[in-house]
Amino acid sequence: MHDIAAQAVNFIDLNIYSVIFLFMVGFIGGLVSGFIGSGGAFVLTPGMMSLGVAGTVAVASNMCHKFPKAMVGAYKRFKYGQVDIKLGLVMAVSAGVGVQVGIQIQRMILAAYGQAGSNLYVSVAFMVVLVVVGGYVLRDALGQSKKGGKETVSSIAKKLQGLNIPPMMYFKTANVRISFWFTVPVGFATGMLAATIAVGGFVGVPGMIYVVGASSLVSSATELVIAFIMGLAGSINWAIHGMVDIRLTLIILAGSLLGVQLGAIGTTYVKDYLIKLVMATIMLMVAVSRGFAVPQYLEQLGLVSIGPGTVEVLNTISFVSMAIALLTGAGIILGSMWKARRETYAPAALSKA
Repeated sequence: MHDIAAQAVNFIDLNIYSVIFLFMVGFIGGLVSGFIGSGGAFVLTPGMMSLGVAGTVAVASNMCHKFPKAMVGAYKRFKYGQVDIKLGLVMAVSAGVGVQVGIQIQRMILAAYGQAGSNLYVSVAFMVVLVVVGGYVLRDALGQSKKGGKETVSSIAKKLQGLNIPPMMYFKTANVRISFWFTVPVGFATGMLAATIAVGGFVGVPGMIYVVGASSLVSSATELVIAFIMGLAGSINWAIHGMVDIRLTLIILAGSLLGVQLGAIGTTYVKDYLIKLVMATIMLMVAVSRGFAVPQYLEQLGLVSIGPGTVEVLNTISFVSMAIALLTGAGIILGSMWKARRETYAPAALSKA
């Protein structure tokens, strides 16, 4: 019996253009990660797939680069007093279980339907998660901005915090007291999605905000602790099954380590609602990009019949829309940082004058 990985995985050839693209994807993924707390997978995984990387290899390679980058980002934001270590460790327990379950699900899909089926699953799951969560976060961010940027605890979190189900836990930095059992589904879903489609942070951060009741700032910072722990565990598992392309991992890691520190610095200059706005904007744009790639996988599975010319056009649109999403995300973050920095230092400059 042949190994599934040996049959299904083909590592792509790299040229100077693809290396530059991957480095830039890594930089922007790191920038976004340091700013909003996600591992950047919602940018990195589709970015790699747009170059022709197999879905499982993109997920595995992204997870492998995640834990060192997350460690750097978590340390940077810990120094700013934004990380709740206890909350991160508690959620990492259930997230670790979710990672192992998610890897098994992905392997079963790969065995049953091949690489095209796996690519279709990753793309469709991306679209559903990003549209649903991104839409909700966007609505919340716009509502918060109309209230002057003041963040309030969600009604769901308030109700859950009021239920006394032992063991009750207090998280000091987040300033939240809640039952341990309400952290479990959030952590598990984060880990499972991280392993199957490498997008766990976009469940973990909103989960901590709307279910646990932590602020956007603390949630986005604490997610980096979870990303580090589950990224390490998941990478080992994926590597054992031969799914990690170390070339991709090192290229995107080089860009990410630069971007994550810049993104972390940006959180000290902007209001909390802007973190949500950036998160939602990029999520929805990336969902559109993945949508244009779906017909190609449907044809490979024999579910639809479209010409090669049409597939090429759709893939081009997918790639271009992905690039626009990356540039938009970087532009919003860097522009907001520049504006906030000017507003911060302008009064001091005037007083000296």
